[in-house]
Amino acid sequence: MDLTEALLDRAARLLDRLRAQRLMLATAESCTGGLVAGGLTAIAGSSDVVERGFVTYSNAAKAELLGVPAPLIAKHGAVSAQVARAMAEGALARAPVDVTIAVTGIAGPGGASPGKPVGLVYLAAARKTRETVVERHQFPGDRTAVRLATVEAAFGLIERQLD
Repeated sequence: MDLTEALLDRAARLLDRLRAQRLMLATAESCTGGLVAGGLTAIAGSSDVVERGFVTYSNAAKAELLGVPAPLIAKHGAVSAQVARAMAEGALARAPVDVTIAVTGIAGPGGASPGKPVGLVYLAAARKTRETVVERHQFPGDRTAVRLATVEAAFGLIERQLD
C-alpha cells in the first residue's frame, strides 16, 4: 500500500520539525505493520531523525521487544489505551531517542470483539520531557482506510508533541 502524496508531504514537514528541534524518533507499531515508519523513511534523509521502528504485531513481540507486561495485555487486551502507553514508553526506554509514537488497533475486516469494533485504534506518544499522551480513535472504512487514517493520526500526534 502506498501512502498518498498528502501524507508524504506531511511526513516531510514532520521530519523537518524533528530536525529543527534536534530530536530523534522511534515508532512502535502493531495494526499499521510499519506504515508510520515507512511513510517517514520514504523521505530521503530521514535517517538523521528516524532512529528505528518496532513492528510488534503479536502480543509476544510487544512483551519481548517493548517490555509490555503480559498481565497488562491479558487484563486490557492488546488494543487498549494501557497497551498503547506501554508500547510508547517501552520504545522510549529501549531506543536512544527523544520521541516515540505507538499504534495498536483493529484494522479489520476481522478481529473485532464486543466493545472493540473494527476501526478502533489507540495511539500513544512518549517524549522524554513530557507526559505520555494517549488517543482513542474510531476510524471508518476498510482495512486500507483504517491503516491510512492511523498513519495520519500518528503524524498529528507526533506534531503535537513537538509544539
